[in-house]
Amino acid sequence: MAKDLLIISEAIEKFLDERKYTTLRDVLKTMQAADIAALFEILPRRKLSLLFRLLPKEQAAEAFVEMDLDLQEHLIHGFSDNELKEIVDELYLDDTVDMVEELPANVVKRILAQANPETRQLINEMLQYPEDSAGSVMTTEYVDLSADMTVPDAIKHIKRTGVDKETINVCYVTSSARKLIGEVPIRSLILAEDKQTVGEIMQKNVISVTTQEDQEEVAQTFAKYDCIALPVVDSEGRLVGIVTVDDAIDILQSEATEDIDKMAAVTPSDRPYLKLSTFAIYKSRIPWLLILMISATFTGSIITHYESALSSYLVLTASIPMLMDTGGNCGSQASATIIRGISLQQIKFSDIFRVVWKETRVALLCGLTLAAVNFVKLIFLSKVTVTVAAVICLTLVFTVFVAKIVGCTLPILAKRVGGDPAVMASPFLTTIVDALSLVIYFEIAGVLLHI
Repeated sequence: MAKDLLIISEAIEKFLDERKYTTLRDVLKTMQAADIAALFEILPRRKLSLLFRLLPKEQAAEAFVEMDLDLQEHLIHGFSDNELKEIVDELYLDDTVDMVEELPANVVKRILAQANPETRQLINEMLQYPEDSAGSVMTTEYVDLSADMTVPDAIKHIKRTGVDKETINVCYVTSSARKLIGEVPIRSLILAEDKQTVGEIMQKNVISVTTQEDQEEVAQTFAKYDCIALPVVDSEGRLVGIVTVDDAIDILQSEATEDIDKMAAVTPSDRPYLKLSTFAIYKSRIPWLLILMISATFTGSIITHYESALSSYLVLTASIPMLMDTGGNCGSQASATIIRGISLQQIKFSDIFRVVWKETRVALLCGLTLAAVNFVKLIFLSKVTVTVAAVICLTLVFTVFVAKIVGCTLPILAKRVGGDPAVMASPFLTTIVDALSLVIYFEIAGVLLHI
C-alpha cells in the first residue's frame, strides 16, 4: 500500500502543477479517508491546503480525523473561519473533543469560536470527565427512541435524526426521565411488524458502562460482549452518550502501546516516534535509566560483599552473567503471562495462590531441565569439579524458582494496590531477581565450598 501511495502522490502532484483540479477531485473521491490522511503525510506541506479544499465536505472531515495532530494544526492555520466552521460542524463530537484536548491553546480557541453554543457546551461538559474515562471518549451523537413508538414511527425518527449520528446500527430506548431502559438493533426494527411498538421488541438487558469507568475496562467490555457500541450512563442511570467500536480499537492500541513502553522502562507518549524530538525521547527514558542505575548498585554491593569467595573460585564469577540473565528471562516470561491475564480480566487477586502454585511447578520443571543441561556442560566442557558444578546448578534451580514467583506475584500485587502491573514487568523485576539470585548463589557457595 505504501508503494501505491507514492505512485498516487506523484500523480497528484502532477495534477496540481497542471491545475487539473476536476481530475484531482475525482481521484480523491474514490479514496478512503485513512488513505487520504496517509497521502497528506507524504505530500509537500505547501500544497496541502489547496488539496484539502478540493475534498467534498463530508470526506474532508473524515480524512481530517485520521490525520496526526501536527498535520491537523498545519491545516487549521491555513483555514478561514468559515472553512474551520464547516469542518467542526462535520466532525463527530468525540473527535472534536480529542482534538481540543491535544492541540495548542491558540488553535483550540479558534476551534471553539467556530463551534455553535450547544456544541461548545457539550465539549466543555465532556472535558470535565476524568482523563481516560468512558465519559472522556464517548460521543453524544446517538439515536434514542421511546418505548411507546410504533415501528414505522421509530424508522421515520431514525431517518429524520440519524444522518448526523455516529451510528444507527443500535438505537437506545429511554424513559421520559432519560433513563436507559432498553436497546433496539436496526435489524430488529426492519424485520418487526408495523403494529409492534419499540417497547415490545427492545432488548431490556442492556450492557452499559458509567461515565467514570476506566477506558481500558470499556474496551474489555467490548471484547467480552462483541459489541459495536456501548451506552454510557451517569450515576443515576441516565443515558448521556455512547462509545463506538472504532473508539474501543483506538483505546486498545493506546493501552497496548502504553504497556509496552512501561515494560521497556520508557515513559509513554501519545505521539509517533518519528514525530518526537531528540530531547523528548531523552526525557522519556532518562528517569527510568537513573532509577535502574541506582537500584543496580545494590547488586554491586552484594558482589563486593562476597569478594573473597569470588577470588577463591574464579569460575563462580564467570557464571554470574548466566545466572542473572536466566533469572531475568524467567521472571519476564512469568510477568508477561500474568500481565496479559490481568489485562484480559482472566486473573484476579483472589487467584494469587493458584497462580503461585502453578508457577512453582513450572519453575521446578524449567529449573531442573536448565540445571541438568548446565551440569553436563560444566563437567565435560568447562572441566570444573562436581562440587562447583553443583553450586552453580543448585543456584540455577533456586534462581528460576525465585524469578518465576516474583514475576507472577509482583503484577498481581501492583494491581491490588492500584499500581500499573506493566511497570513491574521489567524495570523493577530485573533488579529484584538479580539481587536475590546473587545472594542465593553466594550462600550456596559458602555452604558447599566452605568459603
